[in-house]
Amino acid sequence: MAGRTLKLIVDLQKDVSKSRKIPTFVPKKEPRHKSHLLHFFDQPFREIITGIEPVKERLIPSAQSKIDNKTKPLGSLGRLEELAVQLCLIQGTLEPEIRRKALLVFAGDHGVTEEGVSAYPSEVTYQMVLNFLRGGAAINVLCRHNAIEMRVVDIGVKGTFEDHPLLWKKKVRNGTRNFLLQSALTAEEATQAIQRGMEVFAEFGGSERIDALGLGDMGIGNTTASTAIICAITGLAPELATGRGTGVDNKALEHKIKVIKKALEFHEPDANDPLDVIQKVGGLEIAGIAGAVLAAAGSGAAVLLDGVISTAGGLIAYLINPAIKGYLVAGHRSVEPAQRAALSYMGLNPLLNLNMRLGEGTGAALAINLLEASAKIMKEMASFEEAGVSREKDET
Repeated sequence: MAGRTLKLIVDLQKDVSKSRKIPTFVPKKEPRHKSHLLHFFDQPFREIITGIEPVKERLIPSAQSKIDNKTKPLGSLGRLEELAVQLCLIQGTLEPEIRRKALLVFAGDHGVTEEGVSAYPSEVTYQMVLNFLRGGAAINVLCRHNAIEMRVVDIGVKGTFEDHPLLWKKKVRNGTRNFLLQSALTAEEATQAIQRGMEVFAEFGGSERIDALGLGDMGIGNTTASTAIICAITGLAPELATGRGTGVDNKALEHKIKVIKKALEFHEPDANDPLDVIQKVGGLEIAGIAGAVLAAAGSGAAVLLDGVISTAGGLIAYLINPAIKGYLVAGHRSVEPAQRAALSYMGLNPLLNLNMRLGEGTGAALAINLLEASAKIMKEMASFEEAGVSREKDET
């Protein structure tokens, strides 16, 4: 399998599920904008992709100076300070705000479940979407708790749903094909799914700006597809990248690894072509997430990735246009080892490490609170001068 030249870095943190060291990979060079892929997209979507501007790095000195001058020892708020500066760069102001928080859960089925890669039957995807619409899932609870607007996107679930105010019907097809036997999607289907992800974000935003977007997923079999995507792009071996997903036992895990390995050997996806990767071994919800990431970054929103599935979608978007990187926030470190490699590849450091592997956007929903807190610290916390507090003594 051809892959980008990579520098191998050994991550001393171990996969909690298998007590093994997980290598992570960092590309020697930032990926280039994939301008040769733009002809696959319709004109309005090409404009979104090419219109993404890097975050305002010119504000780094002034943003850092402002957070350093708050009434605290330098760096004592840790990652919250980094987030505050990042928000300044994203929003182009030293007075960042998180006024509107939103979360999209993309749902789709996977043909590769025919190979027995999940502990749950594929009909659980449909059943869980109904659970989302009734408000009974973990992500519903967390979104209510954190005042996050949530919508569910049927981009590829087998079956049909009645109309519901929380549901967007954006189905491309009834699940992917079994990628052990053939490509998961056609080129047209993969492109269409990415475009529908962009459409959904635009419709969700409407006339009121979204400041922070969390991304979640639902799809039995999607850790298999996500791991295949990440292996194809980073070059990480399936033996090191594959996790237990919904909780498969050791025998099923070995089988899952073999399925991913055989699929990658069969398709030989091009690591430098994100559309080729997602077409051959991807998923509709992953493609939809990639589209939403592109559109959100284009609008100037902070984008919170969740676990391995939304991270795989973020990785696809990153390869399409690397300018999105400054808008990305890794909500948490998943137990799934492939996520670690993908985050390292993009240069992202997750905020939380709670041994979570549920998906749905749960880690992103928890992390949005930290993003909001960092904005308030930057905007509302007093400086030494404003508070009349003495600074640290100069020992020189």
